[in-house]
Formats: sequence, C-alpha cells, structure tokens
Amino acid sequence: MPKKTIKKYLPSPEKIKQMRILSLFGTMLHDGNLWHLNRRSARGAFAVGLFWSWMPLPFQMVFSALVAVPLRVNLPLSVALVWISNPLTMPVMLYLSYLIGTVVLKAPVEPFAFEASFAWLWYSMTTIGKPLLTGCFLMGLASSIAGYFAIDWLWRLSIRKEKLSRLLKRSKQPAD
Repeated sequence: MPKKTIKKYLPSPEKIKQMRILSLFGTMLHDGNLWHLNRRSARGAFAVGLFWSWMPLPFQMVFSALVAVPLRVNLPLSVALVWISNPLTMPVMLYLSYLIGTVVLKAPVEPFAFEASFAWLWYSMTTIGKPLLTGCFLMGLASSIAGYFAIDWLWRLSIRKEKLSRLLKRSKQPAD
C-alpha cells in the first residue's frame, strides 16, 4: 500500500516542528491533518511539493511548508518532495525549464552554464530570467497536476487490490 511505503521515507513530525521558521504557524502545526497520511493529504502534498521542487529558489522546503499548512495537506510529505530538486538534478531541471520557457515565449536560446550559487541565480535572472522562470512555473504546474492525479490513482488502485485480496482470502476459507 502506498501509505506504508510513503511513511517509511518521511521525516518525523518532531523533526519538522523543530524548524525555527515554522514557529510562525504556532498552534496550526498541531492540526492532525498535517501529520496523517490519507489519500486527500497525500495527493495534496504531492501537488505542493512537486510544484515547489521546480522553483529556482533557496529554502524551497519553507515555501512548501508555507503552502501545505493552510491547505492542510501532509506537511512531512510536501517538505520531503522538494528534495527531488537537489544538486544532482537541479542543472537538468533548470535547463529543461529554460528550454520550455524559450519555446513558450518564442525567445532565442542563450548559452549558459549552471552554477549552484546565489550569484549565478541573480545574474541569470537578468539574462535568461524570463524564459527560466516561465519554464519553471509551467514545469512545476505540470508536475503538480500529474503528481496529484498519479497518487490519487495509485492510492485507489492499492485499495482495490487490497479489497480483492481480502475477498479471495474469504472465498478460500472453508464454510463452517
């Protein structure tokens, strides 16, 4: 079942509550919906986390949490999903986003070399910023929607599979 698999990789509620920036939420962090894992909270968390994973911003986890709390979706999952963009995947994600942005805006492709630094990010916003941000937004939106529906489908599939398994077990039991 996806619930067991997802829970295995999530950070603990205590670890997330220790993030100082989240103290601004105060008692909102005590909302049980932020910590329970069900189909609604998982699909919303996937949408939030996948969207923010495409944004070329520092502190993506904080932005993901800032959106997850008021939407009352699973906070650990939405924060953990942001790590899809990491130092290994970020250059590919940014380049793909940039190319998509140039196609959508019909802008010429400018050569650039990715660097994991604030200076590069700041400089890039003046040269390739518009296509890069457009592509990042579109990729974030597309993966957010795809993740939402994919998790919903997988969750429903696993429930059907579990029900079928129980029915088969019952039918194999001898009648008393």
